[in-house]
Amino acid sequence: MFPIIASLTPVFLIIVLGAWLRALPLIDEAGWRGLERATYYVFFPAMIIMTMAKADLRSVPVLAMGLSLIAGILAMAAILLALRPLLARTLGTDGPAFTSVFQGATRWNSFVAIATAGALYGQIGLTLTAISVAAMIPLLNVLAVVVLQRYAQDKPVVIGPTVKALAANPFIWSSVLGIVINVVGIPLPVIAMRFGDILGAAALGTGLLLVGAGLDVGAALKPRAITWVTTALKLLLMPAMAGGIAMALGVDGVALKVAILSAAMPSASGAYILARQMGGDAPLMAEILTVQTLMAVLTIPLVLSLVG
Repeated sequence: MFPIIASLTPVFLIIVLGAWLRALPLIDEAGWRGLERATYYVFFPAMIIMTMAKADLRSVPVLAMGLSLIAGILAMAAILLALRPLLARTLGTDGPAFTSVFQGATRWNSFVAIATAGALYGQIGLTLTAISVAAMIPLLNVLAVVVLQRYAQDKPVVIGPTVKALAANPFIWSSVLGIVINVVGIPLPVIAMRFGDILGAAALGTGLLLVGAGLDVGAALKPRAITWVTTALKLLLMPAMAGGIAMALGVDGVALKVAILSAAMPSASGAYILARQMGGDAPLMAEILTVQTLMAVLTIPLVLSLVG
């Protein structure tokens, strides 16, 4: 387990640095929002495009790995929907709160995932995590919007806005673009490749700083019971299910570890933004995000050590 902890420590130190910088008057709120937009719309898409474009997709189990993650998400979604009446009776989880539980137990922080996979497994880790992005992000966005519309807004699902939001998601279009370049064999000039590599290199550091800046430590000092339930479902049950499905589909080696790593990530900071925009329980979402990110320091090495 020590090599895993040693590789993950710099990742979490950058997250801590982000939280510390947020507490200083060095960068104002507008500055953080600008950095978030640049990372979300420029740096990370550039990294995903270049990673997918240059990857040897024939050497990795793209289909089996993608299916295992999708199946894990759908299984967790089914479990949460089945538990909803019980959570309402025992923990007082109303509709908006349930949407935060749902996002907290299904979504994943791709910033942390890509940085962690790169630190542990190098370029092959980045390639495999990019496959995870392509497999998980579209489905997770659809599920999150549908659940928020149904349980936070109590409205029927509207297909048009959901499709529009998916098409505009930079992680989705950059994954598609990178795969098209790879499969079609579109030659990229050296200048374009170097340009994309430099932009992509900025993604890991800024993404982790933003994770730290988004932590709400005050909200996590006395977490509610529903927060601990959500954290256990996401950090322990989700990687167990995804890993079990992956092994059943024949995924092994580094691909299996990255599949489990992707499923073991804390929820995404975008879940808080979506909760605010669509009537979810935003304070509960912030609490879940912070507790999960802090607990992931312990749970990620644990789950990875179980698969060698």
